[in-house]
Amino acid sequence: MKKVIVIGCPGSGKSRLSREMHKITGLPLYHLDMMFWRADRTTVPREEFRAELRRVIDTDEWIIDGNYGSTMQMRMEACDTVIFLDFPTDVCLAGIEERRGKPRDDMPWIESDEDAEFAEFVRSYNSQSRPRVMELLYKYSSKEIIIFETRGAVDEYIKRLKALYDFS
Repeated sequence: MKKVIVIGCPGSGKSRLSREMHKITGLPLYHLDMMFWRADRTTVPREEFRAELRRVIDTDEWIIDGNYGSTMQMRMEACDTVIFLDFPTDVCLAGIEERRGKPRDDMPWIESDEDAEFAEFVRSYNSQSRPRVMELLYKYSSKEIIIFETRGAVDEYIKRLKALYDFS
């Protein structure tokens, strides 16, 4: 496990898992939201985003946290491990609510207000985005694919990783 992508619905805990994995494994961690968004809530040009992502992908080791469907295939081609947080919508909506108003190292601003458009994206993730993710997981089934359906399963995985890496 040297090149890992962590994907799933917003609010599923991708960044939390990625941070824990980074602490345990020492693999460099990259958050797609930090590559794509500026602090003023504008985005970098698409070409700049893709070039930065390509620079990261071309290195020997990494954890990349985030969805961004337009680059998911590129990341799946390059990774050796895919972790998919396949959680129910209510769990993801609760995750978004829990992080509101808190500073985060994976986002260049503090989410303080409810964003109706973003909430609707989360509500439709399982019907709109998940089918494409499942297609890509099937296409890249030769990769190590880990799918978690509960937060408890993620916590158990973190415990196993700590034991594997003899983390104290």
